[in-house]
Amino acid sequence: MPHIVKSFDIELGRLEEGLARMGGLAETQLAAAIEALEERDSGLAARVMADDGKVDAGESFINEQTVKVLALRAPVADDLRTVVAALKVAGEIERIADLAANAAKRSLVLNQLPPVAPMRSLIRLGRLALELVKEVLDSYFNHDADRALALRERDQELDDVYSALFREILTYMMEDPRTITPCSHLMFIAKNLERIGDHATNIAELTYYRATGKPVTEERTKRDVSAFIGAEPRE
Repeated sequence: MPHIVKSFDIELGRLEEGLARMGGLAETQLAAAIEALEERDSGLAARVMADDGKVDAGESFINEQTVKVLALRAPVADDLRTVVAALKVAGEIERIADLAANAAKRSLVLNQLPPVAPMRSLIRLGRLALELVKEVLDSYFNHDADRALALRERDQELDDVYSALFREILTYMMEDPRTITPCSHLMFIAKNLERIGDHATNIAELTYYRATGKPVTEERTKRDVSAFIGAEPRE
């Protein structure tokens, strides 16, 4: 239902449009990073790294717009959830783009080394992460709570592929010490992609909260066999 004050609808629309642009940029960044890995394209990887600032600028716009709406309109109920969710989703999207840029950065090093077989499984993991990000963002902008919950459960599929890849990489490193350096970089890229899945499922939970007003209380089961190595620090 439109608000009595038309400018309020315009401001909320700007918030939504800014978030959609930001999500589209992050999707493009992730797709390009995966392509750069698969094609060993250093030029494309460099562009992914250079374009990361565009997503950061998008997050800054969302932050500024959020503060403006909260200060001038004092939103409540559905409007407040929309504003709060947008702020949190922007942070999740920014991290997805950061992780994509980190993967692209490591691909520059990999391109100087002989290719290794686990790369095929890494690309599969990347495509799963990209598909999850796309579908989760679609559910957010369509206010689809049921789809968001279903997508939240798909993170387990990504975790299973990641765990299998982790074991595959360890096997290659043990069987041929010459693969230790490239496989180490693959391991960190794989962790980046697994973390992207976590951020996508966070967006799914925010989608459910925005649409229903209720938080998701059920814990997510994680079967990550590599947890002992921890997450890669931000670069």
